Amino acid sequence: MSSPAYFDLGVDGAELERLVAGQHHDPHHLLGAHPERGGDGRERVVIRGWRPDAIGMVILADGRRVEMRRVHPAGVFAGVLEGPGVPDYRLEVTYPGGVVVVLDDPYRYWPTLGELDLYLLGEGRHETLWHHLGAQVRVHQGASGTSFAVWAPGARAVRVVGDFNGWDGRIHPMRALGSSGVWEIFLPEVGPGAHYKYEIATQGGQLSLRADPFAFAAEVPPATASIVAQSTYEWQDEKWFARRETTDLLHSPVSIYECHLGSWRLTQADGGGWRGLTYREAAEVLPEYLRDLGFTHVEFLPVAQHPFAGSWGYQVTGFYAPTAVHGTPDDFRYLVDRLHQAGIGVLVDWVPGHFPKDDWALAHFDGSALYEHSDPRLGEHQDWGTLIFNYGRHEVRNFLLANALFWIEEFHVDGLRVDAVASMLYLDYSRREGEWVTNRFGGRENLEAIDFIKQSTELVYRHHPSIMLVAEESTAWPAVSRPTYLGGLGFGFKWNMGWMNDNLVYFSKDPVHRPHHHHELTFALLYAFTENFILPLSHDEVSHGKGSLLAKMPGDRWQQFANLRCLLTWMWAHPGRPLLFMGGEIGQNDEWRHDGSVDWHLLDYPEHAGVQALVRALNTVYRREPALWEQDFDWPGFRWIEPNDSNNSVLSFLRFPLTGGRSIACVANLTPVPRYDYRVGLPHPGRWVEILNSDSAEFGGSNALVGAVTAEAIGWNDLEYSAAFTLPPLGVLWLAYEPETNPSSAAP
Repeated sequence: MSSPAYFDLGVDGAELERLVAGQHHDPHHLLGAHPERGGDGRERVVIRGWRPDAIGMVILADGRRVEMRRVHPAGVFAGVLEGPGVPDYRLEVTYPGGVVVVLDDPYRYWPTLGELDLYLLGEGRHETLWHHLGAQVRVHQGASGTSFAVWAPGARAVRVVGDFNGWDGRIHPMRALGSSGVWEIFLPEVGPGAHYKYEIATQGGQLSLRADPFAFAAEVPPATASIVAQSTYEWQDEKWFARRETTDLLHSPVSIYECHLGSWRLTQADGGGWRGLTYREAAEVLPEYLRDLGFTHVEFLPVAQHPFAGSWGYQVTGFYAPTAVHGTPDDFRYLVDRLHQAGIGVLVDWVPGHFPKDDWALAHFDGSALYEHSDPRLGEHQDWGTLIFNYGRHEVRNFLLANALFWIEEFHVDGLRVDAVASMLYLDYSRREGEWVTNRFGGRENLEAIDFIKQSTELVYRHHPSIMLVAEESTAWPAVSRPTYLGGLGFGFKWNMGWMNDNLVYFSKDPVHRPHHHHELTFALLYAFTENFILPLSHDEVSHGKGSLLAKMPGDRWQQFANLRCLLTWMWAHPGRPLLFMGGEIGQNDEWRHDGSVDWHLLDYPEHAGVQALVRALNTVYRREPALWEQDFDWPGFRWIEPNDSNNSVLSFLRFPLTGGRSIACVANLTPVPRYDYRVGLPHPGRWVEILNSDSAEFGGSNALVGAVTAEAIGWNDLEYSAAFTLPPLGVLWLAYEPETNPSSAAP
């Protein structure tokens, strides 16, 4: 075609060739409606349309039919509407074989992102970014459709493809919005349920299909397309939020049930076999189960979209979409809502530390190291085979900051447990000499990640001060759960990995060896109040060949169960909030399998049912007794009675309330030998009542109950009073101070 054919309707030939070749950075500049004045001075609108392989095109506007001229044989047409203003027009497109379709022209619409949005993204400060990037169902310039926007600054061109255009990357090229790196297009008549991806042309000329980093829904793996989604869910958890907003989590009972939704309980799949519950199926059984056992919160292993079940959710490919394995985003909202209505708070594991290398997800997203560092010494986790976010890049940091708020605001979750914080803090994490680079001061601390962590905790708590931010941090990094203005990282809580390790080491020892490991149990009190600790017996401790909690316990079958009951009762009384992974509450025999289920049939056996009964009792008494949680994070709430009786493997301590309630003594005999006439120091004279005994027959024990004891004026353990009684074998008991009522003060 000769050049004049390009130019007779204001068409630049070079632009046309770039459009047809799929290399135009701003197709809207060429296509769509363009008002102008003709050579005669009259106003008119030049309309250009692009439909690959079309053989004819007509403008339909205000009852007029205006034939368009083909200005490029690949399918570019141009026509003129005389008169001022741009009417609401449509394009009638004819294809070979006489196929005719009428469509709204996506290139007649203005951008759906404003300059402020792009500025804030560039600054890394767009707190509601998920409302602007990704696939947004909206009414734009009076038309219903979906806008698509993606950040890909290194791309030569970006096209949106999906079932709405036959996955043909030629049809809908997107425009670059200035120098922001954002590509955008509004597609009228595309709505919820549409499957899509971005076809990205790299600077090197390669094409790759990418899932949307901001997709709100995705296909069930192994399929990888993103899905246009718009929530229609109506929440019914107003009462829960009213209570949450007035709850001080540092001075309230918190006991957490950690749950992997895919393997909590299985049901029969269509066509045979077994599958995990859907969100809605879980909503019918999980809230009531947790309420019956008395847990205050459930913590889900990552529910964000992940293609590989064996990663347990920790290799996320869709940070803004709940995994489709269990249902739709609104189905997940329903589960959270039902948990709230049952009085159960919801935490989800959040993974801002790394992401997988899948070539359809974030890795080298636009052909460059975009979300990750280009230097593998900074950008790759060798142990996990994943990539590390580039926290120094404003847009990457914004992606993650907005994601934290997204889960809290869109799904009403009550907290985030941040995974693998230690791997973010240290540049040399799990690296040998020569495999890492120092920070600008020559140190090993990842200064950019630290700034990101502080910014994220400040942001979340500024908007939602009543939620929980929990760090899984396994080192001695100081002040993890202290405010940033005091030099901390700003989390509300931290997992106490040292407590977990020491306790499991101790309880795995045969009682004959325990005197030599006695202070494994006391060591945690040297630092117990330096952080707001959660005591985790988590999924990590019952997987990868480590065996179940029960299997770690020494001795014969009876002693194994007695030891497990001791461990749980010791944990619930210890300073810190208890967290127990599913299966631990029934004394599961085997370690956790992500593709299996909790072995619920074990509840047919009394010893397993006894462990569950104990957990129920622990939560019931724990929630009732302020001494066990009201001063969990401060020394006034705790006092050793006897930490040093290693010969007998007996430990005892006191817990005190803050404003009311009664003092509680916890006494642990961690050998199978009863301790007769064992004297324990107590702070108050009079009656102390047994409120829980792990050796109770109700829980599968030998039923060596204490009942009640009287503290007499015999000084012991540096306390003014004491009582002597029999300690049950392999038993932990709680005694509560209950002074007798003064008859003279009783009402007549």
